[in-house]
Amino acid sequence: MTTRPTLFLTVGLPGTGKTTEARRIEVEQQALRLTKDEWVKALYAHANPPSASGVIEGRLIEIGLRALELGINVVIDFGLWARDERSALRQAAADLGAAVEMRYFELPPPEQRRRLDRRQTDEPHTTWHMSDEALVEWADVISVPTRGELDGSEPVGAPPAGFGSWEGWRRQRWPRSVP
Repeated sequence: MTTRPTLFLTVGLPGTGKTTEARRIEVEQQALRLTKDEWVKALYAHANPPSASGVIEGRLIEIGLRALELGINVVIDFGLWARDERSALRQAAADLGAAVEMRYFELPPPEQRRRLDRRQTDEPHTTWHMSDEALVEWADVISVPTRGELDGSEPVGAPPAGFGSWEGWRRQRWPRSVP
């Protein structure tokens, strides 16, 4: 392989276009697409248990990191609302010699609601109902990426206090099994 693999990170709230972009990247960049919602739906159908979310994300991340080691492009498609999540993945990719491209998606709330309602009507097997209250709460929680995160010019920085490495933080955030 003459170029190094790339880890693509999709960042944004539900209904903003992350999965659509991840599917495009999958085809155009010959990337392994790892979409958490598809796995949660396959394993839990109508449920969306919070206890399984981090574990499924963690397993997908491990698969993605292995694919990068093998020289395969990877697109992670699950929101990545926290800067620490993005930093841990940026560092993991750098440790493997992979490039990182981050894509951030946002929409005005009425358009986001319209898209979510359309998806619920057209493809109910791919989603769960999301209340307006939850959307407002999530919009308050997301840490919007900085310009430096998006263009890669901003260094990752040290892991949070209490962690000697981003790998250690990553393993706690995304456990290998349900507690």
